[in-house]
Amino acid sequence: MSNQNAFERVEKKYRLDQKQYESFFDAASERIHMDEYGLHTIRNIYYDTPDHELIRRSLDKPRYKEKFRLRGYGEVQEDSIVFLEIKKKYQGIVYKRREQLSLGQARNYLEEGSRLGQRSQILKEIDYFFERYHPKPMLYLAYDREAYVGNENEELRITIDRNIRSRSHRLELSYDGECRLLNQGKYLMEIKAADAYPIWLAKLLSELEIFPVSFSKYGAVYSHSKGKL
Repeated sequence: MSNQNAFERVEKKYRLDQKQYESFFDAASERIHMDEYGLHTIRNIYYDTPDHELIRRSLDKPRYKEKFRLRGYGEVQEDSIVFLEIKKKYQGIVYKRREQLSLGQARNYLEEGSRLGQRSQILKEIDYFFERYHPKPMLYLAYDREAYVGNENEELRITIDRNIRSRSHRLELSYDGECRLLNQGKYLMEIKAADAYPIWLAKLLSELEIFPVSFSKYGAVYSHSKGKL
């Protein structure tokens, strides 16, 4: 995955049915290309307070919100590279910062409070987040993703997530079984851009009647379970 550790961009989500998915990519195929990773699986462990303060606040759509997750890609083993990610959103702009560690190092850091030698600014921010909220692992959430970039502007990224699945037990990245599917047969598209959409993209979304939605994968699971994860 990308070695970039800090992101600042506008992110909008769109829910697609099969026909919209096919029509969008038929029309956009000459404007975008799949990134170097192709179709891949993303696995996350979301952290929250025991009373789900972070996701409850997020669902209230405040001007500012933040969350933390542990993320891995593909098959995850003890020596696999994973990411500690802190994600903040303020007035529609998403700020994501992440620290890259091995799974073993991440587990020691998160479960035992082991501090690494050199403290990066990002780790200091994560330390502060944990000191403030004292979060615990609450949800395993995974999905299969296609990721595309613009031919003319690689800061334009379009991702398609499918087979969104979750569980609230066995919260480990190395296991992907015993999950419940969310929105089976649907696609979640996310468009990430540093500035305004190119004209061709804005026109295509309008023609296909694909409109932005407010949707959180973790929020959808939480709402479905009525807070009983």
